[in-house]
Amino acid sequence: MTAVDPALVLAASTEITTAALAGDDPDAVLPLVVRRAVELAEADLGLAMVTGPDGTLTVEASSGDDDPVGIVLSDRSSAARAARTGVAVVSADFTTDPRTAPFVPRPLRGYGPFAVAPFGTRERRIGALAVYRRKGAAPFSADTVDVLTAFAAQAGLAVVLAEGFTARQRVAVYQERERIARDLHDVIIQRLYATGVQLDLLDRRLKLEGREARRLADCVDQLDQTMAEVRATVRALRSADPGRPGDADLRGSVLAEAHTAGELLGFEPEVRIEGELGSVPPELADHARAALREALSNVVRHSGARHVRIGLAKSAARLVLRVADDGCGIPPGVARRGLRHLEERALAAGGGCEVSSSPRTGTTITWHVPLTHG
Repeated sequence: MTAVDPALVLAASTEITTAALAGDDPDAVLPLVVRRAVELAEADLGLAMVTGPDGTLTVEASSGDDDPVGIVLSDRSSAARAARTGVAVVSADFTTDPRTAPFVPRPLRGYGPFAVAPFGTRERRIGALAVYRRKGAAPFSADTVDVLTAFAAQAGLAVVLAEGFTARQRVAVYQERERIARDLHDVIIQRLYATGVQLDLLDRRLKLEGREARRLADCVDQLDQTMAEVRATVRALRSADPGRPGDADLRGSVLAEAHTAGELLGFEPEVRIEGELGSVPPELADHARAALREALSNVVRHSGARHVRIGLAKSAARLVLRVADDGCGIPPGVARRGLRHLEERALAAGGGCEVSSSPRTGTTITWHVPLTHG
C-alpha cells in the first residue's frame, strides 16, 4: 500500500473547513468528514462517534457498506478511550485483540483491521473518528494512523468552527426577532392603541347613533383584535429566545403604555413599580399589559383627569395593578365593555378586578392575579 499523498490530506481538510465556514450545520459536516477519512485511509468503513452530555459515545455518521448509526459504544471501548484520553488506538484485528474484542458491536464483527483517533480539539473533545477494513485485509500502517490522527484533529477543529458559526447565527436570528418584536410592540401597537382612543373620542364628540355608531364601534373592535394578534406575534417572536429577561419587558411595557396615555392626556401619569418582575409568567405578564392598556383607555376616554397614578407591585403571592385618576368618575350610561374585559382576564387567571368610582374622588381600578394558579 502506498503512502498517503499529503495533497489529498490538504484537499480533504480544506473541503471540510470550507463547508464549516460556509455555515453548514455540524451534523451535515460529519458525513463529509467520514467519507474523506475512508478515502485517505483506504478503508472499507468509517464512523464518526460523538460523546453525549452523559459521557456515552454514539455513532452519528458512517461511510461504507454498513450503516451502524445510532449504536452506543461501551465506555470501555477503544473508541471511548481515544475520545477521553486523546490517544489513537490501532489493531490488526479488533475482533481478536484482547484490548478491543470484548467491546465489538455485533454489526462490526465482519471487520478486522481497525484504527481510531480522537476527534475534536483539546478544549472541545467531540468524540472519535474510526476506520475499519474487512477481515483478512492488511492492517493500517503507522503512517496511515498518523495521517488519520492529524486529519481527525483538523476536521474536529472545522466542526468546532461550524458549531460556533451556527451558534452565532442563532444569536443573530434571536437579535433580529427581538428587534422586530420590539418594533411591533413599541411602535405598531402603540399607534393602533392611540388610533382606537382617538376614534372613541371622536365618537363621543360627534354623538353618532344607529348604523354609523355601530360601524365606528366595529372599527374600534377590529383595532382591538388587531392589537391582540400583534401581541401574539410578539410573543411568538420572543419565545424563540428562552433567555430573554421578562423583567425589562414588562417594566418597559408599563412605561411605554404610560407614555402613550400621557401624550393623549397632555400630562405624564405617575408610575410606581415594586418588586422584581422577571419571574412573572409570560401569560400573566401579557394579561397585565392588556389590563393596563384597557384601564388607561378608560381614563383617556372618560375621566377628564388632571392626575393619574399607575402602580404595579409583585409580591411572593400575587401581581397587583392599580390605576387611579382624579377625574369625574365613570359617567352613567357609558358602556362598560372595557371593564368587563378587565374582569374576564383577571378571573381567567384566578384573580379579580375591583372598580371604585365617583364624581368626587375619581376612579380607581385594582386588578390582581395570583402568581400560582391551579
